[in-house]
Amino acid sequence: MPGSELLLRRVGMNPRRTGLLHVLRAMGADIAEENTGEQGGEPVADLRVRHAPLRGIEVPVEHVADMIDEFPALFVAAACAEGATVVRGAAELRVKESDRIATMATGLRALGIVVDETPDGATIHGGGFHGGIVESHGDHRIAMAFAVAAQLATGEVRIGDVANVATSFPGFDTLARAAGFGLRAA
Repeated sequence: MPGSELLLRRVGMNPRRTGLLHVLRAMGADIAEENTGEQGGEPVADLRVRHAPLRGIEVPVEHVADMIDEFPALFVAAACAEGATVVRGAAELRVKESDRIATMATGLRALGIVVDETPDGATIHGGGFHGGIVESHGDHRIAMAFAVAAQLATGEVRIGDVANVATSFPGFDTLARAAGFGLRAA
């Protein structure tokens, strides 16, 4: 969101889990690491995220395995970027809690974004979100990603099948509201 700044405290920084961080930075994201340390034998840091314009990129295949669970968030960031973002080598997304490639592509299209699917990825063309109805197909990560997209939409976004969010991230709605999200139960 233009003008926004968010501090995420004690984020796990295991190198096998930071692919999204590397890709977002390559897209132009302003994400600074502060207060680095260790917790439970794992590296952690506070991440300060400030609004910055994003640009589409070809996602380096070497980062795909290190961000496989974060692709719904990447698809939303790619939809906000100027230009196209190309994802390859992510066929595993087709067999997660849902077919994340198809589910994200369908949902983004419902919100006005052009997405070209491939067997192992997609090309997401940046543009503006409008309102619409999207289905998460019970996939908590997809539901949360569309909650983020809804904050930038010009109209209301309804997200179906969100019960799993409460199981995987029990405080998501409270935390999101505290960060300024306009969420409400239907």
